[in-house]
Amino acid sequence: MNLDVLKAQFIAQYGPGECELFHAPGRVNLIGEHTDYNGGYVLPAALSLGTYGAVRKRQDRQLRFASTKFGSVPVELSLDAVIYNREHEWVNSLLGIVDEFLKLGAELSGIDVLLVGDLPASAGLSSSASVSLLMGVMLNELFSCQQPMVELVKLAQRAENQFVGVNCGIMDQFSIGMGKKDKAMLLDCRTLDYRYIPIVLQTHSLVISNTNSSRRLADSEYNERRAKCEAVAHLLGVEFLCDLTVEKFEAEAHRITDPTTLKRVQHVIYENQRTIEAAQYLEQGELIAFGRLMNDSHISLRDLYEVTGPALDALVEAAWAQEGVLGSRMTGAGFGGCTVSLVENAHIETFIERVGQQYQEKTGLEASFYIANIGDGARRVE
Repeated sequence: MNLDVLKAQFIAQYGPGECELFHAPGRVNLIGEHTDYNGGYVLPAALSLGTYGAVRKRQDRQLRFASTKFGSVPVELSLDAVIYNREHEWVNSLLGIVDEFLKLGAELSGIDVLLVGDLPASAGLSSSASVSLLMGVMLNELFSCQQPMVELVKLAQRAENQFVGVNCGIMDQFSIGMGKKDKAMLLDCRTLDYRYIPIVLQTHSLVISNTNSSRRLADSEYNERRAKCEAVAHLLGVEFLCDLTVEKFEAEAHRITDPTTLKRVQHVIYENQRTIEAAQYLEQGELIAFGRLMNDSHISLRDLYEVTGPALDALVEAAWAQEGVLGSRMTGAGFGGCTVSLVENAHIETFIERVGQQYQEKTGLEASFYIANIGDGARRVE
C-alpha cells in the first residue's frame, strides 16, 4: 500500500491536515479448524495483506467513517449514540470497539477514519477481525489508553460477541494482534498460552486460493455445530471438548448416541491432536508430514464436520492433483472462503493456472490466488 496515496485519499475525504496511519493484517489458519471455540489449539499466522486506516482526532464528539475497502457511503454519528445499526454492517465492527473503550472509561473525542485495504472480504481471512483490531490500536494510540495488545485482543473478541452479535472464538483477534513476520503461532485458545513457530519453507510457499463463492450458510451452520459441541462437553463433564484427550474421548464416545453429533465431536478431538503434531513438524522442517496433516484436516472437515461444500472441495481436489503440492485444505469457518496450499516454488505458476482452470470448469466460478507472505500484527505504520 502506498501510504502517500492513503494520505491523499484521506485529505480528499476530510480536508487538509495531518493524519496518522495504522495497519492490521488478515490471518490464515494453517491447521486447527473449529477447535478454537472448543478450547483447543490452532496454528494461525498474520498475513501481509490487511486493512489500512488513516485517522485524525476531532475537536467535537462526531465519529466519521469512510471506506474505499467496503465501497459504501460514509457514515457519521455522535460518540454519545454508539449503537448497533444493521444498515451499516462494516461500521459495527468499529463501533463495537468504541463501545468497549467507553466501558473502560477512556476519554475519547470524535475522529475521522478512512479504511482501505487489500484483504478480500468474506473470504475466511478475517477481514472483520482485521477491522476491529485496527480500530483498537488506533484508539489505544490516539488517546494514550495504554492497553497491552493481549487486552486489545480480548476487547475485540468481546465487541464481536456482544456488540456485533457474532459468537466467535478468539483465534482471529489473537493472531491479528500478536502476529509476527515469518512466524505462525501455536495458540491454546483455552488458556491463551502460545509460542511462535518459525515458518522456514525455503523451496516452498503457502498459496491462498479464494473460491469467490457465497458463504450464506456459514452463520447458521456455525451456530448449530457450536451448540452441539457445547452440549457434548456438558454431557461428558468438561468445560470444553478439547479438555478431553484422544484416549478419554474414545473411552466415552459410546455415550454420544446421535451419529451426526458424534462425527462433529470426532473432528474436533482429532483436529486438535493434528494441530499439535503439525506445529512440531513445522518446527522440525518436516514439510511432507505437515502437508499430509493439512490433507487429513480437510478430509475431516469435509466428512465429519461437513463445513466445506462444493466450491472448497473443488479447489482442494484440484490442488491435490498438481505436481509439487505437499498439502491443501480449507481455511476459516467454511462454506466458501479460501483454501491454503503448500506448494513447491518451481510449480506455483502452473499450480495457479491449472487449479484455476479445473476449478472454473467444475464450478463455473473464477478463483483468486495470493502468495501468503507472513507479516506482523496490528500496529502504527506512520
